[in-house]
Amino acid sequence: MKLLLATTSEGKIREQRKSLENVGLELDIITLSELSELEPPEEPGPTFRDNAAAKALYYHRASGLATLGEDSGLVVDFLDGEPGVHSARWLGHDTTYDVKNARVVELLSEAPEAERTARYVSAVALVEHQSVVFVSEATCEGRIAHEPSGEGGFGYDPIFYYPPFGATMGELTAEQKNGVSHRGKAMASLVDFLVSRQSRQPGIDTAT
Repeated sequence: MKLLLATTSEGKIREQRKSLENVGLELDIITLSELSELEPPEEPGPTFRDNAAAKALYYHRASGLATLGEDSGLVVDFLDGEPGVHSARWLGHDTTYDVKNARVVELLSEAPEAERTARYVSAVALVEHQSVVFVSEATCEGRIAHEPSGEGGFGYDPIFYYPPFGATMGELTAEQKNGVSHRGKAMASLVDFLVSRQSRQPGIDTAT
């Protein structure tokens, strides 16, 4: 089965590949860098699920391949859910995450400790034969740190404090993060779906 990962984020590609390897699936992973350059799709949806499905449908129609779309972001309670579905575009597409992270920390500078709660959300959608055949959404609960810490991960990881490990996502190893993260959980549900389907239909090729 050829599977297109519909993202240009190297961090997401790395984590998605990690979730899909060594699970007994016969997959040929394709990335957007291997296709003719396409304009990125609009992400007008009000939810992560809507945007994950929109990405998957757009790149599936352009490539003809089974396509995995994903949308994720940081939801900060003190900021009424922002940056949310706008996480990648918040403060502008070209704004670095160093700047975005600093701004989140600044906005919460007066927040009581009990109100620094936040969560990561990830939705994944699989599209085949012009249809969304699977969608999963998962969260990871945490808090906003008082300052960035850690060189691992990407995005908002340096300011997302994960209490069970007593560290930010930026301080975790890739294996630790993948085991508890929003994206790792959502991808695990997708893997369960693919493994179950493969066991029922061995040898099926779902690429179009």
